[in-house]
Parts: sequence; C-alpha cells; structure tokens
Amino acid sequence: MSASILVVEDEPGIQELLKFNLGHHGHDVTVAADAEEATARMRESLPDLILLDWMLPGASGIELARKIRADPRLKDVPIIMLTARGDERDKVLGLETGADDYITKPFSPRELMARIKAVLRRRAPQMTEDTVVIAGLKLDPLAHRVYGGDQALDLGPTEFRLLHFLMTHSERVYSRSQLLDQVWGDHVFVEERTVDVHIRRLRSALEPTEHDRLIQTVRGAGYRLSSNLA
Repeated sequence: MSASILVVEDEPGIQELLKFNLGHHGHDVTVAADAEEATARMRESLPDLILLDWMLPGASGIELARKIRADPRLKDVPIIMLTARGDERDKVLGLETGADDYITKPFSPRELMARIKAVLRRRAPQMTEDTVVIAGLKLDPLAHRVYGGDQALDLGPTEFRLLHFLMTHSERVYSRSQLLDQVWGDHVFVEERTVDVHIRRLRSALEPTEHDRLIQTVRGAGYRLSSNLA
C-alpha cells in the first residue's frame, strides 16, 4: 500500500533519486532539506515513515531524531537513517537515538525498498500489502476485498481502512483520537464521534458472517479488535 514518506536530505541529486524511486513504488513523497523544514512538514501532516540523512545543514539528523522521539505526536513514526558514515559506532549511535534502521550510502533502490518494507511491517503493518486473517475474517489490501469465510463483504473505503488498522493491531485498545490520527490522518479535522459512526457501519458490514463480534467497545477507553470470536 502507498505510504507517506518524508525524505530529509539536503543533496538535490539524492532528493530527486529518492523521490523518483519511492514514487515509482506508489509512495507519496515529501522532501525537506533541513531539520527546520522537516519539522514544518511534520507539523502539517504526520508521515508514515521518515528517511533521515545524518549530515544536514544546521541541526544534524541525530539531533532531529532525538526531537522526534521526544515528541508524543511523532515518537512512533518509523525512522530510517541515511548516511555515508559506515563506522559501527555511528550505526550504534543512530539506532540508540531511535532510528529503526540504518542504511549506508551508496545504496541500491532495491535495498532501500526492502528496508522500508521491513520497517513498515514491524512498525506500521497497516501500510503493507500483506493479507491479514483473523478468526476467519480475511482482508486483502491489494485486491481491496474482505471475506468472512468464503463470503465477500461489502465495506466502504473508510471502513476498509479502519478494519485494516484494527486487524493489524489486534487486541490493542485505541481511543477515538488515536483512530482519527491513524486512519484519517492527524491533518484531517473531524469530530471524534465520527469514529463511532464508522464503527457502526463497520459492524453492520461484518454482521452477515457474525464477525461484527470481533469489534469490541472498551468503556471509557475506545475500541479494539479481538483475535477470536469466542
């Protein structure tokens, strides 16, 4: 699936190369040349993943990574560090600062895409194209289809995204505001009760195969998707 990726890189040639390759694989790419511009971009919209160059004008990538991990709104965004520094101590520093992965320049587009896919699978599984199956409920992101057993179920686009997120984060409770950030995007301003409306629609769509029972309301906390129908 398409992910929104923020590329923080000051070299125009590498910027264009990354933008071309990521765009070719269907990702939505935003570029920033330094930490200040990157911060402004993240304020506008929360990315699904950050490609962060170590050596930046002004504040370094390491400094920016520390700020991201200290920010409650940004702390869970995956970071892949890009750098020409191949020393093991530098790699350890990058990872200890909060980077999820570290790739040394020069790198091949194929390696970069594999690293991105691996990090998203660990940190943001709802952004991958992997089929998800829970208690006989099957969601296929590529075909954009949902099945309860052998029966196809009809979901609207928002309900599909909501179900995909809940299925890839089963047994975890999410508040309405967290679901708005994760499913709608934190740059979209809608009422929290909008989540309740779409949860009702989702349950209604799953009702023919009784998979609506997977969607549980946790009083005073939010919603979760159970991993079994019992």
